[in-house]
Amino acid sequence: MKQDRTIINSEFRELRDLLETSAVTCTAQIETAADAVADCIRAGGKLLICGNGGSAADSQHLAAELVSSFQFGLSRPSLPAVALTTDGSILTAYSNDFNFTEVFARQVAGLAKPGDLLVAISTSGESENVLSAIETANTAGVITLALTGRAPNTAAKIANLAVTIPSINTQLIQNVHQVVEHLLVHLTELKLFPQLFDREEKPE
Repeated sequence: MKQDRTIINSEFRELRDLLETSAVTCTAQIETAADAVADCIRAGGKLLICGNGGSAADSQHLAAELVSSFQFGLSRPSLPAVALTTDGSILTAYSNDFNFTEVFARQVAGLAKPGDLLVAISTSGESENVLSAIETANTAGVITLALTGRAPNTAAKIANLAVTIPSINTQLIQNVHQVVEHLLVHLTELKLFPQLFDREEKPE
C-alpha cells in the first residue's frame, strides 16, 4: 500500500513538473501549429494523422475531436481529419505484401494533396514509418507537423513544424501530447468559429 502510494505520488509529480516546463518551452510551438491547422482547413485542406501504439490512439483521438467537436455541445461544421491508423485492411495488406515502414507513407501518397497537413506523432521522433510519412508528405507539398519528445530528433528536424516535449519518458510525453492535441483542436475552433465563442451579453 505504501509503495503504491509512493509510485502514484511520484508519477503525478513528474507529470506536473513536465507540464509546467512544457508550458514554458512549447507555447510558441503550439501557437504556430494551431495557426497552421486553422490555415490548412480554411484553405480547403485536410489533416492526415499517424503514429504507433499509444500515438496511434492519439491519432484517432485527434481526428475524432476535429470531425466531431471538442467543446461539449458546440454546434459547428465537421473539420476534415483522417487517422491513418484505423483501416486494418490497409495496414495489414501493405505490411504483409511490402513492409511496415511505408504503411503510413503509402496512405499519404494516395490521399494527400498539396496544402494538406500531416500530423506525425512519435514520442522518440525516430519511428521509421512516421519518418517515411513525413518525407513523403514533404515531397508532395503537404505541411508536416511533428509531435515528439525531447529535441533534437529526426522527426522534429525534417518536419516543417514541431512541438517537442522536453522529456525522454514515453508515458509522460504521451500524457502531455494529449494536452497539446486538445489545445490544437480548442485553438482551431476558436480561430475558425470565433462567433460561436462570443458570450458577451447583448443589450435588449
